[in-house]
Amino acid sequence: MIDLVNVTKTYETGTHALNGIDMHIDDGEFVFLVGPSGSGKSTIIKLLTAELKPTSGSVLVNGYQLESIKRASIPYMRRTLGVIFQDFRLIENKTVYENVAFAMRVIGAAPKEIKKRVPYVLELVGLENKGRRLPNELSGGEQQRVAIARALINNPTMIIADEPTGNLDPQRSFEIMLLLEQINALGTTVMVVTHEKGLVDRFTKRVVAIDEGRVVSDGMDGYYSYEAQ
Repeated sequence: MIDLVNVTKTYETGTHALNGIDMHIDDGEFVFLVGPSGSGKSTIIKLLTAELKPTSGSVLVNGYQLESIKRASIPYMRRTLGVIFQDFRLIENKTVYENVAFAMRVIGAAPKEIKKRVPYVLELVGLENKGRRLPNELSGGEQQRVAIARALINNPTMIIADEPTGNLDPQRSFEIMLLLEQINALGTTVMVVTHEKGLVDRFTKRVVAIDEGRVVSDGMDGYYSYEAQ
């Protein structure tokens, strides 16, 4: 669950990135977060992952109060999240299997658990036959699927996808969104941050639109409301 209450963020440069954001996301929801460049989307992600703290207001993520979280607790909070980036961020000299397994090794998972979990997640994302491939032997869409598998491997309660289709063609973008929809159907909360209106329009999901650091619409037709302003 995510709960932002009257959140503001002002950078040291004096830039007011967020100006009183209120947003609540329940467990199991699928939400698009949309808005133009500079609207505050990236700042929200950095707050949700505890990379930044708010200037004021309350940020609750999966039971952790982030404006007052202790440094030692941040790694445990982050384990409840799986983050997917536009640029994939795969380790080029490791195979698909090794890239996904690495995320489990980092948190000290047992070899037996890794051997059981990785094939299951690779099958879930449709890469069961690609485990021995290196990232440069895969298409862009397949690389993004590896990134999704890595985000899922430690069984997070929520996936945050930051422009996950930004480097993909329309067909591959649609396939990645269908995969995220499937993951959501299995019970994982999904937030997709995007500026691709055409992609959002193809899915009947909740849309939170922000502009100039404020929520300007929120609902099943939120993106249309935002566009009309």
